[in-house]
Amino acid sequence: MDAAGDIEWRVDEGLVPYPDALAEMEARALAVRDGTARELVWLLQHPPLFTAGTSADSAELSNPMGFPVFEAGRGGRYTYHGPGQRVGYLILDLERRGKDIRRFVHSLEGWMIAALAELGVEARREPGRIGIWSGERAHEAKIGAIGVRVKRWVTLHGFSINVAPDLSHFDGIIPCGIAGYGVTSIAQLGRNSSMDAVDAALKSSFTAFLASLLQGEQVA
Repeated sequence: MDAAGDIEWRVDEGLVPYPDALAEMEARALAVRDGTARELVWLLQHPPLFTAGTSADSAELSNPMGFPVFEAGRGGRYTYHGPGQRVGYLILDLERRGKDIRRFVHSLEGWMIAALAELGVEARREPGRIGIWSGERAHEAKIGAIGVRVKRWVTLHGFSINVAPDLSHFDGIIPCGIAGYGVTSIAQLGRNSSMDAVDAALKSSFTAFLASLLQGEQVA
């Protein structure tokens, strides 16, 4: 089994333009497939923008603030990225890590849930709904999103966790095509919304995530 230490962790300060990130992801995935680069976990933030997945429906985009919209090439529908949101891009070689896309997505959800639990946020999956959810009944809201692509068994894109973004920015879309529910954040829930704390929680639960890919054991 490959150790977590074999994977590069990169944390970018500032806001990374989305086209730059997309180009770098594509290049890194090719290099990982060719065996000329290490796998990568890349943690970053973007300026305010919307991304359109391969199933995006223009009826779900209103964009009153005029944020740029980018074709992402990943699965899913419209998502928002912006300051105060931790975005994680994963360039992992599934040929070495189980070669099971369903397991990868399920384990990625479990990793996010485990990291949020370390920060005192109770989060979960909801059957029939994409993403990670928190709260009950009238207070139920989405706190994390997932959108991935797998190319020649190398993963691209990944996840986002709402740490302390401007939640009004989500009003420009129906997030992931799921109407009738709000969005929330770690800050809104009154938990530790330090980006460093979020990154530490992700790192501490990462080994269990990797193990679940190979062993079929779910993180949460």
